[in-house]
Amino acid sequence: MTARKAIDAWCQMAVPNFIRQVPEVKRLLIQSKTPTGAMEKGLTAEQTIHLMDKAGVDKLCLSAWYRPGQTVISNEMIYEWTKLYPERFIGIGGVDLLQPRSACLELEKAVKDYGFKGLRVIPWLWKLPPNDKHYYPLFVKCIELDIPFFTQVGHTGPLMPSETGRPIPYLDEVALTFPELKIVGGHIGYPWTNEMIGMCWKHENVYLDTSAYLPAYYPPELLHYMKTYGQDKVCYGTNFPQLQWKQTMEQVSELKLSPDVEEKFLFKNISKLHIEIGK
Repeated sequence: MTARKAIDAWCQMAVPNFIRQVPEVKRLLIQSKTPTGAMEKGLTAEQTIHLMDKAGVDKLCLSAWYRPGQTVISNEMIYEWTKLYPERFIGIGGVDLLQPRSACLELEKAVKDYGFKGLRVIPWLWKLPPNDKHYYPLFVKCIELDIPFFTQVGHTGPLMPSETGRPIPYLDEVALTFPELKIVGGHIGYPWTNEMIGMCWKHENVYLDTSAYLPAYYPPELLHYMKTYGQDKVCYGTNFPQLQWKQTMEQVSELKLSPDVEEKFLFKNISKLHIEIGK
């Protein structure tokens, strides 16, 4: 492992059934030129850690996947890995959004029993933006548990409508209604990146992560924000297995960030959201 430190804010297990259960992502993987061998065969926790070590990535925020009527990657599957390697994997829970009461109970169990550090809901899977009433009990529960809410912002790379990913008005309304809620918008918000930057500037507890975009293709406005007045608000992410850790970490080096800004980007910003192990 290199001397650098990094926490990936947004990634998944590579599991064999993923493309079958979420077929919409196939086009994204084709467009991204993602090798699908690992997803088709699956990766063990040990194989995943080997890839992390080769890239200098210390920890992963490893997210469950739920969609209407299906559990793709369960909280229990994530827990098996976090239990085995608590120093490497950070559990981020998933729930059935359409069942708010049971979803709140499931989230509380994931945090209190499994030690999970956040909740992630991907709006396009549910065709509901985050200001929909189904989310609100979960936002209250996140505040009570003092965990962040992770969600996708920007256009939908998979073949699904993109409207649910608009930061304004949907996420803006959530941040106004729940100012205590820590929110991490994944996938940089493109093509509404400036909207997402504006959200992070406006709201104390709103952050963004760079998952699903290679550092070589970060928009100029995002790079400027990272290096200047937004250096405390941008978190490193990959959307693994769509993007690989080795390639993204190599390209982070090419951004020529100052040491202080690079540390904030790679691990300090996500750590202060109670994501770091032991926090």
